[in-house]
Amino acid sequence: MQRLRVSLRRGPLGLSGALIPALALAACGGGEAPADGDAPDVLGASVELHVPAVEGSGEPFLSSDGDKVWLSWLEPAGEAWALRLAEVGDEVGAPVTVVERDDFFVNWADFPSVAPLSDGRLAAHWLQRGGDATYDYGVRVAWSDDGGVTWSEPWTPHDDGTPTEHGFVSLMPAADGSVGVLWLDGRRYADGPDGAATEEMTLRHRTAHGPGSMGSEVLVDDRVCDCCQTGAVRTADGWVAVWRDRSTDEIRDIYAARFVDGAWTEGRPVHRDGWHIESCPVNGPAVDADGSRVAVAWFTGAGEVPRVSLAFSDDQGLTFTEPVRIDDGDPVGRVDVVMDGDGALVSWIESVGDDAELRVRRVGWDRALETPRRVAGLSGARASGFPRMLRHDGDLIFAWTDAGGPETRIRMMRLPSEAP
Repeated sequence: MQRLRVSLRRGPLGLSGALIPALALAACGGGEAPADGDAPDVLGASVELHVPAVEGSGEPFLSSDGDKVWLSWLEPAGEAWALRLAEVGDEVGAPVTVVERDDFFVNWADFPSVAPLSDGRLAAHWLQRGGDATYDYGVRVAWSDDGGVTWSEPWTPHDDGTPTEHGFVSLMPAADGSVGVLWLDGRRYADGPDGAATEEMTLRHRTAHGPGSMGSEVLVDDRVCDCCQTGAVRTADGWVAVWRDRSTDEIRDIYAARFVDGAWTEGRPVHRDGWHIESCPVNGPAVDADGSRVAVAWFTGAGEVPRVSLAFSDDQGLTFTEPVRIDDGDPVGRVDVVMDGDGALVSWIESVGDDAELRVRRVGWDRALETPRRVAGLSGARASGFPRMLRHDGDLIFAWTDAGGPETRIRMMRLPSEAP
């Protein structure tokens, strides 16, 4: 099976609130067809935040506990790589180092993250090489109880010991201070005691309170797409996870499952797009929730028509509405989503001639589409990675990798809630 990923050794490769007025334009109706023309620009109403990251930085990730906002990223550090973390207020604060190593697995699509926990600690994950094989790498998780100044020894959630891929992680902070780790696991690509390799990626989960206190490993799905990001969000009664499934007929649609009372439900399609593709598109889904309401955004190329879609659920991910199309006709994908009062905001990368743009669009709970907005011009190349979007105190915060020049660098923008 062909894989489409690239590991770059030099250079790199979501919340509730009221609608941002800058995006509140007249609805375009039910909106199953893409919009025509250029997207209006939101940059005039925005504030760009300086990120204290060096040239070559990338893979930004945003998280929040409702009080503080955190930005994490990877950057070169001599012959090594460093995972940096900074608190975001009116400005981006001075960074601290989570970990610095010369055996990071650095990849444009499989990126580290930091998540605030309910007990005030932080949890971070990164990817670390196990050997010389291209996809021999594993997940490491560490904890900090002093705001990121110091970190625990790392913990590995998988204990199969195979020289295979383990990544595409979603961290799931629980109410009791523990954190769930959801990851793609490639152990079936290696010969094992039960026989020959089946070359099937699986989705697995494990919960831990810290390096020495962990639960049992759980198999969530025994055949999933090889290298699409996972997503997870907490609802009123539990968690909803989303990922790209892989059927025996190579149909790779988006699935969802619920983690309630300590157990996973069986995965079910968010929508049966019927996308038949023989190799991984490297384009995972995004999910956000507000109470019982859930929004899932994703990219599909079903029927040889690339598009970005959004579906809602009002029963915590048990069932979903028919999807509404979000893009403007030529999407790259790489989506993110945040709930927005009685709707959701979706961001994605759209091709524009030989270039690309990061765009955002609001969809009402009634599926009404508002005018898409241009956030920034960027490169459509893989080095641009996956832009992140987060809602905090009514403001909308974006972070992305600017790969349009000779050196990549992280950029960050805040769109204030009072923007005209």
